[in-house]
Amino acid sequence: MVPGVRCGAAVKIGPRERGANEQMKSAPKVLPDIKPHTPIRILDRSKFSSSNLAFPIDRVAPVVGMSRTYIRKVLGNEKSVTGTGVLKLLDLDAFAETFVPRSRVLDYLIATEARTKTVDEIAPDPRWALKRGHVLDLLPRITSESIQCVATSTPYWGLRIYKDSHFAKWADGETNPFGHEQTPEAFLRHTTEILNHLHRVLAENGSIWWNVMDSFNTRTQIRGNAAEALRAMQGKDRRRWTEHACRRYSSGHAYLKDGEQCLIPSRIAERASKLGFYVKSVVTWAKASTLPEPQESRVSRNLEYVLHLTKVRTPQFFKESYRDLPSNLGGRNKQYETDKLSDVWTLPTSMGKGGHGAQFPIALPARCIALSTQNEEIVLDPFVGSGNAGVAALALGRRFVGLDVSAEYISTAKKRLQECRLISAR
Repeated sequence: MVPGVRCGAAVKIGPRERGANEQMKSAPKVLPDIKPHTPIRILDRSKFSSSNLAFPIDRVAPVVGMSRTYIRKVLGNEKSVTGTGVLKLLDLDAFAETFVPRSRVLDYLIATEARTKTVDEIAPDPRWALKRGHVLDLLPRITSESIQCVATSTPYWGLRIYKDSHFAKWADGETNPFGHEQTPEAFLRHTTEILNHLHRVLAENGSIWWNVMDSFNTRTQIRGNAAEALRAMQGKDRRRWTEHACRRYSSGHAYLKDGEQCLIPSRIAERASKLGFYVKSVVTWAKASTLPEPQESRVSRNLEYVLHLTKVRTPQFFKESYRDLPSNLGGRNKQYETDKLSDVWTLPTSMGKGGHGAQFPIALPARCIALSTQNEEIVLDPFVGSGNAGVAALALGRRFVGLDVSAEYISTAKKRLQECRLISAR
């Protein structure tokens, strides 16, 4: 555990959260196999011939993936966009999907016309807060521009079975747990939808550090953690393909072939840019040790990626922390890294303690937090898992908010944060 951590008490759970918890308890527990069949969707123009439709340009821009300036260039200097105007934007060469497929953009804008206002309910009290619930339900309850830094490692597409998987309803009309979509495109849409919500809560000069790994479109078993995968590679798992509880297939996609890399990190970065974020860097995390891969036709993976996203060109940034901090709090790893802070970070992998099968090491979120925050500013991890980002935030003197759908992960993170002061006092 990192020394120097001071922790406070977790916030109380109110009636609203208890209701959400009960709803999650009733969600389906059995995850379906992933069969990446690309659906056939076509825009039905006849549904949107009414001239009464009009939407704020700020709501249209992230859905069509265009800047407000560009939309005004196309449609004129208007404050709102008519239904006909939206159709015109969808026909432009510049249109590209963000978090709603083209065929559903107008349906989405109409459905969200009566969206309720945000309610400011979640804040550290006094040092940290942990909230159980789905990220799409909880982010609207966080004060606008109150978060200085988001440091998180999200579920990866089709690679893990996570505890208490919650079947969420997404803007694209799909219902599934995050990371268990039937296509990588759906995972990209859902990731982008979460990032769109984070854009509102992020401070103007704040930073998002989004750790994500790529996936291969490969027929494989979906396991609970890396240890299960290692046992299988060592020949200790004798189950046949049909005997696994959850599997990922590879046929049926519009263009991805069996065994092809999906290029998910770069595609997330592109969609984030279309939402209005600056993609400041795509950091390569070169892991000091990784699991072996039984592949003879390609090189083994030894990398993950951290997307650095901001709302402005010159966000708050403290480059000197790389040299000033100890390596366990994100400072330079003197064994592998030079004095120059580059976009290649060489950090150890996590030991996987705390019951979470896919967690990142404390040094990774600590570096991100140190580079982009000052003392007492608020750090958010919307997928808190075992709480490593929270441990890093408190060790650096920041406040922390953690979200997760899993009661078990929330409990694990709570124990770790409560133990911080006891450990540092020894």
